[in-house]
Amino acid sequence: MRTRRKQPDVPAPDTPWSEIVPGLWMGGHEFKGLSGQLEFAVVRDEFDLVQTLLRLPGHGPDPGVEHHVWPIPDGPLDGTQLAGVIRLARAASDAMDEGRKVLVRCYSGYNRSGLVVAQTLVRRGGSADEAIRLIRTRRSPWALHNELFVDYLRTGLSTARLLEELTE
Repeated sequence: MRTRRKQPDVPAPDTPWSEIVPGLWMGGHEFKGLSGQLEFAVVRDEFDLVQTLLRLPGHGPDPGVEHHVWPIPDGPLDGTQLAGVIRLARAASDAMDEGRKVLVRCYSGYNRSGLVVAQTLVRRGGSADEAIRLIRTRRSPWALHNELFVDYLRTGLSTARLLEELTE
């Protein structure tokens, strides 16, 4: 399964992770460092909960940090994958309610992490469009450039999941 499409026209983010709302961060595994070169984003113990949508060895987090791994493609998702995104968003929201610091990450910290973070924000009372706008403002204008993920959010992940399961 391919989990990342090559898109050379999409720039690497300038930071390893960005705070979207207090306690909820979005990031990736690589970023453009001060030198302009790509650097690895390695999580240690900066967060209480790390959710990883693309696991690369050696990128953390430290032992003892709660870590949820749910690899999904940066493309069409099936019903099971959408259910996992919904579960991750619930866990992120619950952790925030407990005052815990949450990082959701994928490769660049744009699409897959954006889907989970946006769903978390929707779960907490925002609209899909408000969540998308906030993520693009706080993380990058490139965040959620996968229009399919934007469609999932605007449709509602539960509805998208049901539609996907009907076609399976």
